[in-house]
Parts: sequence; structure tokens; C-alpha cells
Amino acid sequence: MLKTIVTTIIALVIFIFAAFCERIYVENTFNDLKNQIQILYTKTENDALSIDDVTALQSFWINSKQTLHSVIPHAEIKEIDLWLSEAVRLSGQKNSSEVLQKFEVLSELCEQIPNSFKLKFENIF
Repeated sequence: MLKTIVTTIIALVIFIFAAFCERIYVENTFNDLKNQIQILYTKTENDALSIDDVTALQSFWINSKQTLHSVIPHAEIKEIDLWLSEAVRLSGQKNSSEVLQKFEVLSELCEQIPNSFKLKFENIF
């Protein structure tokens, strides 16, 4: 009986620790992405954005999403993929106003996606 209780408690502690580490990893990844988006947003406002900047952001996202697939649903990742692809296309066309709109949406997604997986009452029920 004692072994079962101790084993259950140890498993629970490991589970809580893993969830905590996952939470930190997801938040840090989306914070890094948001920071890069903000830098590109500023470059776009100053008419200094090149398509290479946006493709570098897309490459960063492609590398990041490989590990995020294990903790975030595919639909959330696909949404960022789509907005980022549009930003790349529009930056190649030198359409600054629409690129800014795409960056604003991407920035908002970087805040909303991690928040939708936090342990909160509205996310559970």
C-alpha cells in the first residue's frame, strides 16, 4: 500500500514538473517569435523590410514548430503558417500596409495561442 502511494506521488510530481517545463518552453518560443515580428514590424514602418527578413522569420518558425507539434494542436500551428506565408508573399510585392496587418495578426496570435492552453477555468470548461 505504501509503495503504491509513494509511486503515485512521484508520478504526480514528475507530471507536474513536465507540465511546468512545457509551459515555459511554449511561452519562450512564442515570445521569441513575437519579438522577431516586432522587429520586422518596425522595419516595415521604416521601409527597410526585405523579403529575406521575412523568410528568415519563416525559417525560425519552421524550426520552432517541429518541437511545438508535440504540445500544440496542428490547427494552431497551421494558422501561423498561413499568416506568415501571406506576409512573405506580400513583402515580396512590397505591399507594406498589408504586411503590417499580417504582422499585427501574427503578434496577436503569439499572445493568444499560449494563453489558450493555460490552466484557467475558462480553458477547462
